[in-house]
Amino acid sequence: ILHKCLNDAIRRGYVGYNAAHGAILPRIEPNEMYILDEEDVLRFLITIQGSSHEALYILAIKTGMRRGELLALKWSDLNWKMGTVSIQRQVQRITGQGMVFRPPKTRASRRTIQLGEQTLQTLRDQFERCKTLQKIAGNIWKEHNLIFPSTVGTPLGGSNVLKDFKSQLEKAGIKEIRFHDLRHTAASLMLNNGVPVLVVSKILGHSKTSTTLDIYGH
Repeated sequence: ILHKCLNDAIRRGYVGYNAAHGAILPRIEPNEMYILDEEDVLRFLITIQGSSHEALYILAIKTGMRRGELLALKWSDLNWKMGTVSIQRQVQRITGQGMVFRPPKTRASRRTIQLGEQTLQTLRDQFERCKTLQKIAGNIWKEHNLIFPSTVGTPLGGSNVLKDFKSQLEKAGIKEIRFHDLRHTAASLMLNNGVPVLVVSKILGHSKTSTTLDIYGH
């Protein structure tokens, strides 16, 4: 980043030399990746049946969407007839502002994903659950048309999801992993079952297949 800034400064005539040129970069040690194998996924899916976040977990495992993308999904993003869901935004917690809708992480993150009939049925059940939540909340409901709202209609807090996620893993007898590792799990399941890298890359929202290969080539 600093090297690029100084190159821009040279082009604008502010400096005559890029002091970052030739700098030796530190070696990046990638974080160890943890994923659920197919047996773990089956146990997890059985455990979460009836959970208030069941649809959220299923969509995470089936599509590999990022947590912020999942929590920002609106019913208007879902095309029931075509069986697709479009990622148009993400939600982030910003200090002093709470949960805020933001543009997707990258241009490639704006994407449309085809869903299977089983996943669509799970979302139909979630739609009915949202109507029940709205009825219970009454006048305090804040309508954002979210697929995964809080009990009052606002964006669901990530900490609440993580607490429940950890609890569900424990019930299933599965080692603790990060929620983001469900994204890695989804990618690994797709690749191991013969889905082409180009397709997996587009589903994950990577701008290049090389990014997908760098992460999951092993």
